[in-house]
Amino acid sequence: MSPARNSAPSRTRLAGYLFALSAGTLWGTTGPLSTALYSEGTQLTAVGFWRVFLAVLGFTLYGLGRRDLFRLDRKGLLVVGLLGGSLVAVFEVAYQYAIAGVGVAPAVALLYTAPVIVALLARPLLGEALTPFRMALAVVVMIGVALAVRGGPEAHAGATMVGPAARAIGIVCGLVSAASYAGSTLMARWAVPRYGAVKVLYWELVGGVALLALLLPASGHPIQPPPSLAGWIFIAALGIGAVVLANFAFFAGVSRIDAAPAAVAASAEPVVGSLLALFLFQQGLTALGWVGLAMVVVGVAGGYREEAEATPEPAPASAAGT
Repeated sequence: MSPARNSAPSRTRLAGYLFALSAGTLWGTTGPLSTALYSEGTQLTAVGFWRVFLAVLGFTLYGLGRRDLFRLDRKGLLVVGLLGGSLVAVFEVAYQYAIAGVGVAPAVALLYTAPVIVALLARPLLGEALTPFRMALAVVVMIGVALAVRGGPEAHAGATMVGPAARAIGIVCGLVSAASYAGSTLMARWAVPRYGAVKVLYWELVGGVALLALLLPASGHPIQPPPSLAGWIFIAALGIGAVVLANFAFFAGVSRIDAAPAAVAASAEPVVGSLLALFLFQQGLTALGWVGLAMVVVGVAGGYREEAEATPEPAPASAAGT
């Protein structure tokens, strides 16, 4: 085979990894952008609503040229729109409280317990094997999360929630965000083969924004717009950049390389988020905290690699995250 023919697949693989890395980088801006919004005076509960609302607008504009995006059967509406939307709504609120309570890097580390939850629940729910290697990686991730969250007092510099209960609230909400993200992933493994990744993502976002619009005011948290132009710019970056563009970059990646290697490349998210938080808000980690974060990334990436060698999965719809 000629060198010219060999170069085309190589360029395709390279493009796939670059798209996946771009997705991870965009997802990694979620924590720093949210922190910037808090400093602008935006309510914690409103950040998630506006982020998802703008993402829905972006996907709706995309769907004007692809009308099938707006068609979903009754079962899909219940599973993706209602169940998936509920998981998105819970995630968006809980993750903001986690970021505000413990800082960006520990919040991202807590979120990355989601693959461990998926690995544990995939066996009883989806019949997937729970191998000794997956169990070992789960232990690595959990130890890494503990180190990253502990991280020393420097890890919490810049966390915007104050008070004696702030740290506990941040940890609990970080675990809740991970559980809801894991639930969304498991739902997507059922729904994506039936409806496609983009449609699943769109309808769970629609369900999420509708539930947030109903439940936040009813729970005493009226949805207030960002109080400044800078706030709207940060919201636009969160909704359009960290959701719409990030997911399209990820989908472009998995169209060129397998889903699991693409997910490994997208695991740049916690590294990007932590570095941005360090440089922009001085939310540093101690040496043990950085070791813990590295363990989380290695454990999650190793899990995706092991999954790739076992059974290829369809590209997951991801509303998070991020």
